Amino acid sequence: MTIGADLDLWSSRIERALTGQGIRSVYQPIVDLPRRKIVGFEALTRFDEVDGQYFAPDVWFAAAVALDVAAELDAVTLRSALCSRPDLPQNCFLSLNVDPQSLMDRVVVDVLTATGKLGGVLIEITEHRPWNWSSLGPAVERLRSAGAMFAVDDAGAGYSGLQQILQLRPAILKLDRGIVDGIDRDEAKRALVEMLGIFASRIDAWVLAEGVETVAEAQTLLDLEVPLVQGYYFARPGPMWPTIDPIAVTELQQIPTVRQDTLHRLADPTPAVCESEPIESFVASDADWIAVVDDDQRPLGVLSSAGAVSGILTKTLIANVHSSPKEVGQRMATSIKVEPGVPAVVVDNSGRYLGLLSMRRLIRALSADESET
Repeated sequence: MTIGADLDLWSSRIERALTGQGIRSVYQPIVDLPRRKIVGFEALTRFDEVDGQYFAPDVWFAAAVALDVAAELDAVTLRSALCSRPDLPQNCFLSLNVDPQSLMDRVVVDVLTATGKLGGVLIEITEHRPWNWSSLGPAVERLRSAGAMFAVDDAGAGYSGLQQILQLRPAILKLDRGIVDGIDRDEAKRALVEMLGIFASRIDAWVLAEGVETVAEAQTLLDLEVPLVQGYYFARPGPMWPTIDPIAVTELQQIPTVRQDTLHRLADPTPAVCESEPIESFVASDADWIAVVDDDQRPLGVLSSAGAVSGILTKTLIANVHSSPKEVGQRMATSIKVEPGVPAVVVDNSGRYLGLLSMRRLIRALSADESET
């Protein structure tokens, strides 16, 4: 957008918006496709009409960039979206869009950290402007230490290259809607999504397809084992908290689930120890490993019986309970951070601890699956 001669007019509009006037947040469900269940919501910003005209959100943000107040506008919209966080449905995460340049600004980081721990918050790095890790990294690590997860928005269409994605280590790769549109009729798009799915599994990330508008697209994404989806087919953005469209619910029930093998039957529900609690009871027990969690029951690592004496945590793989044994086995085989023999931690969709998955149980499950083929 070129604001040129309208610079003064847009300056007054943005100045008003920076006070919070005329801004509201709406939310679009993010759906676990195999289970047909809402597991998260993306917060989106809507602006009221000004001067008798409606302008799309990207026009407002482009004007803010031109006026060099992009971070300030991002801070206002984030504050609006986070107001509803206490009412977020149980076991759901909240996804927030942030411009990478704004994320380097203290005003934005302060808004995010002011809410306390960020467990269950997903920060989408938008692809509207380029970024480099040396500048973005410190802010990312600060927010990640507070519990935030990260996603790369519009993967495959923006500025982020594979190297930047590897540096960011996102929890989610969001497919650009241009890739999703008509994927049921395009073999090249299906091949690209399949390859991105393999890449995502190798970096411990999930794929989220946005812009799904037809049951045929949903069926194709299910066949490609894309776990997370969102789009008008499921629900349009709305006030807190939209549900899946009844027509989509009916149609999805007629689509067979691709995969039944998950970690539900393999996770050992070993009690975890909170980081704020003493671990003397574990030292005296016969357990080989125990998970250490924060106050929100999100895993921080594991302790061996020997390591418990020193209190040094061991890094391990964190696997969603709906993952397949094969996926977890592939991740373990390619991980450079997890030592052999260290159990994986199994979590629910909101990242809360459910149990431990030992290497022995995983190998037994993989062996059984292999013998059945």
